[in-house]
Amino acid sequence: MTNGPGAGIPAVSTAILAMSRHLEVRDVLKTIVASARELLDAEYAALGVPDDHGGFAQFVVDGVSAEQWKAIGPLPRQHGILAAMLHNATPERLADVRQDPRFGGWPAAHPDMRDFLGLPVADGDEILGALFLANKRCPEPPLSRRDGCRFTEDDERLLGILAQHAAIALTNARLYERSRELTIVGERARLAHELHDAVSQKLFSLRLTAQAATALVDRDPVRAKDELHQVAALAAEAADELRAAVVELRPAALDEDGLVATLRSQIQVLDRAHSAHVTFTAHSVRALPAAQEEAMLRVAQEALHNALRHSGAEHVEVTLSRAGQGALLRIADDGCGFDPGTVRRAGRHLGLVSMHDRAGGVGGTLTVQSEPGKGTAVEMEVPGG
Repeated sequence: MTNGPGAGIPAVSTAILAMSRHLEVRDVLKTIVASARELLDAEYAALGVPDDHGGFAQFVVDGVSAEQWKAIGPLPRQHGILAAMLHNATPERLADVRQDPRFGGWPAAHPDMRDFLGLPVADGDEILGALFLANKRCPEPPLSRRDGCRFTEDDERLLGILAQHAAIALTNARLYERSRELTIVGERARLAHELHDAVSQKLFSLRLTAQAATALVDRDPVRAKDELHQVAALAAEAADELRAAVVELRPAALDEDGLVATLRSQIQVLDRAHSAHVTFTAHSVRALPAAQEEAMLRVAQEALHNALRHSGAEHVEVTLSRAGQGALLRIADDGCGFDPGTVRRAGRHLGLVSMHDRAGGVGGTLTVQSEPGKGTAVEMEVPGG
């Protein structure tokens, strides 16, 4: 593509609109990188979000295959030209990055890069990341590269506009994810408050009534019997209050965004909160009836809790795929595993009975495959509505 002063602005507008369509941080990063590469017609583009330990919390590339990226190895550190952009907030436009004195080489599988254009992505004084491109494509035969087929001042100006809007999109995505995290915390706090107010009062009354019945057993058996009937009634009321509080905890996000988006959001939170790497993929999933989506979400939450709290897993993979007119949910981990027969005899350990009940309650099935030392896989399949 050509990038003259007039040709670039419409392309920037298109890229900005593409960024604004996403709310998840990872999706925003991918869109920024792909848009920058297309906008400036480069072979390679990347965006790194720094962590506080000299590395990158996230690093997204475009123009490199998955196999090549895997062969390259660990993420780069904050050194050389990347460090200059991050620490000094300065643009870097180089005719040949390999000739720069700050260049420190790259792994054997790394693609060969020559001309280089990089800009910091900043929100005020905060550096959110480093966006860079390499190897400007030539509209003419390769020989013309010697005549100046490299990034220009116009390219730098256009990328600067994109970087400013990328900072806005990335900040909005971070705020969106943070609000989702706070929503989850808020729902938990609300449930705790309701349980305290509604259930604990019933339990307190139940305790007093039971004490009264105990005192009356010997001297007034008839009244003691009446008090015990009252104990049973209060216990039933307490159970009803508890069930109501749990039912009302259906996440608002499930109604607003559906099962796929809700699972993705919650799993991203879990991935950041735990040492295990938690991933989520969805394949051609159709919308399901509300009861089925809620049951699948609850089973996923229970299985994830087990994997992250009890299994010692390093990796947990959650997949949601279409199964006929319904859907198949799978939560697999590489943790310590267990003997399903032993757990089955142990009753409600690990919430397996609850998960089976939830699946059966919406016409679905649940299977658990596990073996000591070989991880666990929980699968739930539901029919279409």
